Amino acid sequence: MPKKVSVIGGGFSGLASAAYLAKAGYDVHLFEKNEDVGGRCRVWKQGGFTFDMGPSWYWMPDVFEKFFSDFGHKPSDFYELKRLDPSYRVFFSDDTVDIPANMGELEALFESIEPGAGNKLQAFLKDSQYKYEVGINDLVYKPSLKLGEYADKRVLGGLLKMDLLKSFSKYARKYFKSEKLLQLVEFPILFLGAKPGNTPALYSLMNYADMSLGTWYPMGGMYKIIEGMKSIATENGVSIHTNAAVDKFSHSNKIVDSFLVNSEMHVSDITVSSADYANTDKLLGKKSNYTENYWEKRTFAPSCLLFYLGINKRVEGLQHHNLFFDEDFGVHAEEIYDDPKWPSKPLFYVCAPSLTDISVAPEGMENLFMLMPIATNISDSDELREKYFDLLMDRLEKRTGQVLREHIIVKRSYCIKDFKKDYNAFGGNAYGLANTLKQTAILKPKMRHKKLENMYYTGQLTVPGPGVPPSLISGKVVSQLILKNHGL
Repeated sequence: MPKKVSVIGGGFSGLASAAYLAKAGYDVHLFEKNEDVGGRCRVWKQGGFTFDMGPSWYWMPDVFEKFFSDFGHKPSDFYELKRLDPSYRVFFSDDTVDIPANMGELEALFESIEPGAGNKLQAFLKDSQYKYEVGINDLVYKPSLKLGEYADKRVLGGLLKMDLLKSFSKYARKYFKSEKLLQLVEFPILFLGAKPGNTPALYSLMNYADMSLGTWYPMGGMYKIIEGMKSIATENGVSIHTNAAVDKFSHSNKIVDSFLVNSEMHVSDITVSSADYANTDKLLGKKSNYTENYWEKRTFAPSCLLFYLGINKRVEGLQHHNLFFDEDFGVHAEEIYDDPKWPSKPLFYVCAPSLTDISVAPEGMENLFMLMPIATNISDSDELREKYFDLLMDRLEKRTGQVLREHIIVKRSYCIKDFKKDYNAFGGNAYGLANTLKQTAILKPKMRHKKLENMYYTGQLTVPGPGVPPSLISGKVVSQLILKNHGL
């Protein structure tokens, strides 16, 4: 009889780990707290609009291809991918810049902003490509339990080129002087949840993902990826249980022997938590892997204030992805990380997927998703949400030259209290742990419990880190670790 594995949480890492373990021959049961799988990548439908509630950027397409190919599939078996061109639009304080998908046009854009920057971009991306290829192929597909995992000739021989001990901020300034260009190349670091000055230059690999591999969109929305993963999981025998929040774990000696779901006790040979790591620790009681004090001292990626808006007309002046960098990034970053508070002059992001995909909004209307990064664990109230809604809408209407507020027919906000309620997110975080030097690789919370031999973790609070592709990778890595340690 195959060993029974229980996976807690049905986001990207949970679905991935469940699918890999089921394919390997385990009897896998996945328990999801909410009414459907997807984790933060859920969907909300209202008034003919379909809103992706979480991730909206599709980068690193090779990681998705690798996942689906592991199960004899291609992404195209489940969704149609479209490359966006322009990749995104950036609103600076004095002008607006579209980032072209074509490399020659991108080099020309850099050259127009700073003489000589076109050639420097080539060198910058060549170095970023090296980091991407070594980082993605040789670094991130490891459980990071010990340094010996990285005793690889390619990695050791290229440590200096990986720039592990240099900050991204200093590294970028070797190539570019223009503040606009620096903002453009530092922008992807925001996805890693830390200030460029505190992020290793290794992560310039994200620039290769952005500018060379491109920005894509799965027609029908990001939830199409989840639907494909759910199909693969069930195809391989995973039993999915929804509305099934875990309330408590029981353990004896060095084993998690059972856990409680809706007053019903479940037993398994191996448990994998892809739910919030800190909350799982809390449910483990005296056998937590880390203390609450440990979690409080971690550097978390931001939370965010989100608005889902249905507009009863088409909106002009936007691309699919839009970054409003018309205020001081340094000040906003300080108000997230150094002096946590609601921002004074925030940067923000607007996604308009209906410009690419007419299926997500009624005919002649627009689907808008607005996101403002904020510090974790700050106050959250309806009054504050409305204050910032007006602030963001003032800037959006001014920069696009049109009235939008009176055309809103669907509106929903989402913030810290919702992240805590729906995902048990520590501090109401949206993205997990920041990828600072002190929280990279072996310095992240461990995938395997230090004392409980059959307890494992996966997802954005362990290796390799925040983001959708890293979560997919995390699910594969933890499944390989379980196979190595337990077999069948």
